[in-house]
Amino acid sequence: MEFDHGDCLTVSMWTPSLDGTHYILIDLHVGAEENPTHAPMLLGTGTPKRLKSPGPDRTVELRETHIVLSTGSGSKRAVFFFEWAVRPILKKLYGEAEVAKMKVHTTESETSILELTNDVFFPRANTGKPLRIVLFSGDGGIVDLVNGLSSKPRSDAYIAPQVVLLPLGTANALYHSINVATEENKWGVHTLGSTTAKPLPIFTATFSPGARLLVDQARSSQALPKDEHGNGVLHGAVVCSWAVHASIVADTDTPEYRSHGVDRFKMAATEALHPSDGSPPHTYRGRISYLQDGTWHEIEEKEHAYVLATMVSNLERPFCVSPRSSPLDGSMHLVHLGPMDGDEVMRIMGLAYQGGKHVEEEGVRYESIDGLRIEVLEGEERWRRVCVDGKIVRVEEGGWVEVRKEKSSVLDIVVA
Repeated sequence: MEFDHGDCLTVSMWTPSLDGTHYILIDLHVGAEENPTHAPMLLGTGTPKRLKSPGPDRTVELRETHIVLSTGSGSKRAVFFFEWAVRPILKKLYGEAEVAKMKVHTTESETSILELTNDVFFPRANTGKPLRIVLFSGDGGIVDLVNGLSSKPRSDAYIAPQVVLLPLGTANALYHSINVATEENKWGVHTLGSTTAKPLPIFTATFSPGARLLVDQARSSQALPKDEHGNGVLHGAVVCSWAVHASIVADTDTPEYRSHGVDRFKMAATEALHPSDGSPPHTYRGRISYLQDGTWHEIEEKEHAYVLATMVSNLERPFCVSPRSSPLDGSMHLVHLGPMDGDEVMRIMGLAYQGGKHVEEEGVRYESIDGLRIEVLEGEERWRRVCVDGKIVRVEEGGWVEVRKEKSSVLDIVVA
């Protein structure tokens, strides 16, 4: 429930104790503007309320717990949110002694989570150690976990780590899509005491051999991991896109844009679709095919404005890009717009803020798919950028990317 107290907003929720005997009240101070990248503070935890009929005792389900603080995500409030809100809540839920056993990891670079996964999480999960990872991050942290856990062969003893996702990124597409039915943003706190988890559906994006991952705000690039054919590989759980969406994500990966929080995407969209020099927006050239029931279908148009394959419903909390997607259901949907002027793209995609009404427009192709292939027919580098869960890959001239849903999962997401 929500209570409005003048210049602040209090989000209150009850969460069960681990032994199932009590419910604990948690009050978060969010701030009246509810800036989606400004983590709330803890106002307090109420006196535990004993239950007449105790719930299940979940103390036997305790796992080795790791807390990952992504210091560069969103508005860089992960450490603040942990110290001033989450740690006190964990102590209420688990007790001082149990919290003292939890291992805290603070990121030092954009590769820290991937390195931590390769060095710590995967080896332990692969030998059958049950892990619980409390992740203070956006979608980038999840994609690093997914790629690290997918990069090596898994043994029969492998146990998928459970991830408690606390949305400290900018858009937090996965978190908001999982919690799309909740009226208020609870910042993941309502899952801290839960032991219910569901597999995270993922996809594999395979790239032409010359594709490069852009890093350090695109100032440099590095090779992608390779498959047995020498093609680049990235795994994702949210979105793979090209054309306007990928360009917006790539162009806003600067300190100047990031300072504007989630509004950075609207700012970049305006520039992309209404260039300041008065020129028309770029029309992207490429061959697009999508996979349905084992058959590839090629889209007739060779010019495009918006090309996106998504495993989630919401790219931001209010931006519903795929209204027929349900939380963690494993579906993939294509959203495609052919060539059109900037005003029309803005009008159509603006309808996504009205519950996904853009998919009802005549100019929008909206399909349930199993895969997507994009063959890029562009000369300039900036038009050859592809987005995978916020990471940007630049394909070579004549390059391509092919996306397919995976049948297996490598981690579980904790849900309320």
